[in-house]
Amino acid sequence: MHDHLLSEVQRAVRDEARAFVREDVPRRLLLDLDADKVRYPREYLEKAAARHLLGLRFPPEYGGRGLGWSAEVPALEEIGVLGTSLACLYSLPSIVGEAIYRFGTEEQKLRYLKPTLQGKLTCAEALTEPRGGSDFFGTTTQARREGDSFILNGQKRFVVGAEGADYFLVYARTDPDAPPHKGISAFIVDRGPGVEVAHVYGLMGTRGGGTGRLVFRDARVPAANLVGELNGAADIFYRMMVPERLTSAAGAIGMARAALDIATRYAAHRKAFGRRIRDFEAVSSKLAESVTLLDAARGLVWSTAQADDAGADPRLVRRLVSEAKKFSTEAAWTVVNHAMQVLGGIGYTDVYPVERLLRDTRLIMIWTGTNEIMDLIIQHEWFKEKEAEWSAGGAPPAGFGSGPGVPRDVECDAPGADNTEEKVFE
Repeated sequence: MHDHLLSEVQRAVRDEARAFVREDVPRRLLLDLDADKVRYPREYLEKAAARHLLGLRFPPEYGGRGLGWSAEVPALEEIGVLGTSLACLYSLPSIVGEAIYRFGTEEQKLRYLKPTLQGKLTCAEALTEPRGGSDFFGTTTQARREGDSFILNGQKRFVVGAEGADYFLVYARTDPDAPPHKGISAFIVDRGPGVEVAHVYGLMGTRGGGTGRLVFRDARVPAANLVGELNGAADIFYRMMVPERLTSAAGAIGMARAALDIATRYAAHRKAFGRRIRDFEAVSSKLAESVTLLDAARGLVWSTAQADDAGADPRLVRRLVSEAKKFSTEAAWTVVNHAMQVLGGIGYTDVYPVERLLRDTRLIMIWTGTNEIMDLIIQHEWFKEKEAEWSAGGAPPAGFGSGPGVPRDVECDAPGADNTEEKVFE
């Protein structure tokens, strides 16, 4: 993150995150995670909590610092250099915490959110289903009311922390007869009877987060663990787009920055044909493109963070966060690939961590909504914004009119703009 954008407090938090990454995360942990020797690094989260670095956005009474996204985003970039697994585990208290803090009861905040930010509990989000994929509202997991409890049946897959987390945020259908978006509820489900880890996935990258498939078999969930309104999980889901995607975007920048730093250092030392390879245009152009992509991604992520902190229109925030997730993850993929190309054959070996970063960054264009889904959201929200400008759901007017704040209608600046008979729409 560019220092000129940060306040003293934000810069200090960024530096604290840097110190944590530098001092508290041993090289051995990264190697063991990637070798699948460590399935769930709880101690890593406890160390982050000890430094008061979890859930920076939440109020102090719940264990946070009340600092907003504009402070959390720079910290997330620093955590991102560790790779997707540790960045995701670091982000989960912020992601799951968002649902509890915004929609949960005071009891839920004290019982779950506060100890999570203190490192005493760990959490995970159970969202995707085997038959669902990107179709969230097609969820088939069921929760049936029985006295003071709900009986939960179904399964969720690709749950980071399935093996290791103490509790899960689970979405389940509570009204099978209602329209898909009006019959789903969210629950805090403790690990215990009826909650089974049916499978732990072997992953191409992003290893060590205990990613698996959960099966719920008559799991009894106290009614007090319902998050928000009954059948009201659509509101939670829409809000959760922000922490899920903004954390992915910021972490992606950190991973790409790590790869770029390695490639830059290599290009400054490596010689070929009697010259440092940084002097060859084929190499320097890849580094230049990488720097530009990361600066652009930072700007978009920073703008999104500020928009949400300022309480901007939720539709605008949903568009921006979808843009940020799509652009940052695709930029990271490009930058890491450029880094491997700069290093050449040695970059494809385990002598440098670029090959691990390449495996890690491939996932982030898929999770928290594929980048194709991001495109759908971006264009949908964009048209909604334009329709609101034109009229309530109406067609675009011939011109924008005049007055303070009204933009110029550039359509009228064409030589043949008055030939309205040539402007055929039906």
